[in-house]
Parts: sequence; structure tokens; C-alpha cells
Amino acid sequence: MKLSIIIPLYNEEKLVLTVLDRLLAITYPPSVKEFEIVIVDDCSRDASYDNVSKYIQDKPFIHLHRHEVNQGKGAAVRTGISKSTGDVILIQDADLELHPQDIPKLIEAMDVLKVEFVNGSRYLPGVIRPISSYRRYIFNKLFTYITSLLINVRLTDMACGYKLFTRSLYEKIKLNENRFGFEAELLIKALRLKRNNVTEVPVNYFPRNEGEGKKLKSSDGFKIFWTIFKYGVLRMK
Repeated sequence: MKLSIIIPLYNEEKLVLTVLDRLLAITYPPSVKEFEIVIVDDCSRDASYDNVSKYIQDKPFIHLHRHEVNQGKGAAVRTGISKSTGDVILIQDADLELHPQDIPKLIEAMDVLKVEFVNGSRYLPGVIRPISSYRRYIFNKLFTYITSLLINVRLTDMACGYKLFTRSLYEKIKLNENRFGFEAELLIKALRLKRNNVTEVPVNYFPRNEGEGKKLKSSDGFKIFWTIFKYGVLRMK
């Protein structure tokens, strides 16, 4: 397996290098024969791009690309995947809300269960986590419940940033959403193809608020709901 780790990056000059350090410190499962990291800077307004450019000068397996106009997380992920070469793809956020130490568990679950999609879950038992925003928790649980009902698959955390999937699965899906709704679109379209093709793995979660740089706002919840409606109810392509 060649693993491509896709990092959508926007205004994370204080944390992105720590994320990269932790990714490089991982002991990957034996099934991972090779890995690469593909970073897409989504037109950051801080020093994120410059900091990463310096960091990767002696690391040819880390690739950096840049959007000249801010397009959103979903667009950055699609760009990253188009620039990657691995047969398995992992989405890694640049904000350290999710810890790279959980990545081996995701890969091992894929290896053992022979599924094509592993979804991280911040709400399954098995990890200790700090208290997070109750409002965001309720919105996420509601959206997850609706998504589960529409596709007849029991999920616990639709919006978790950790998503591991095969390139062969991804190539069967056409993703349209540019911003945070792309997680819902990806899950719904992937599970429409094959319902018993996903598993969830508990992951550690260290939530931030907007003052600490949190990008997802309460208003984005309505956009995510519309995404679920479009692809779950209207079944748009």
C-alpha cells in the first residue's frame, strides 16, 4: 500500500509544522510500504505557506500546492487527491484537533476488515476527550442520524475529519462540494455504492473554539444540512 495523506491548509501557521512532525513520528503498520504527504494551502493569509515551504526543503515525499483564491476545504482536498499517487488516501486536518497517533488504528481496521472506507469517530467509546461545544455536538448528532437513516448505515460521527478510503472507491464518486459539506457528500455517495463497505474507529479529539482558530462556524450547519438533503434525499449526482 502507498498511503497519500492529504492536508488542506488555511491559516494554521502555529500548528501545521507540529502536525507534520507528528506525522513523521508515526510507526505505520506493515501494510504501508510507502507514504507521501500532499499539502494544499487554500490561499492562507498568514505564514502557513512560507513555513511549510521551508520545512519541506529536504523532504521530497512532502508536496506543497497552493490555491491562488480561497476555495474551501472540500476543494483543497480534491486538489490534493488529484496531485497524489497513493492507492489509499487519508484526510488530515492541519489544526491538531485530531491526533496523528490514531492513524495506525484506521489503517489496521481497513486491513483487518477489508473495507474501502474507514471513518474516524469522536464519539465512540474507547478514548478520553475534553468537553466540547454542546451545540456543535447536537448538530453533528442530528446530521449523523439523518444521514444514517437516509443511507441505512449506522454512523456515529459524520463530520469527523479523519476519513481513510481507497483511490478505487474515490474514482467512482464525483464530489462537488467545496466547503465543509464535502464530508457528508463523500459519505453518502460512497455508502450508496456499497453499504457494508465502511467501519468507524474511535479517535482522540481536542476541540478548539473560534477564538483559537476554529474554521467551522454555527452558520455552516445549515449548509451541511442542505448538502445532506441534496445528496441524501434528492440524490443529486
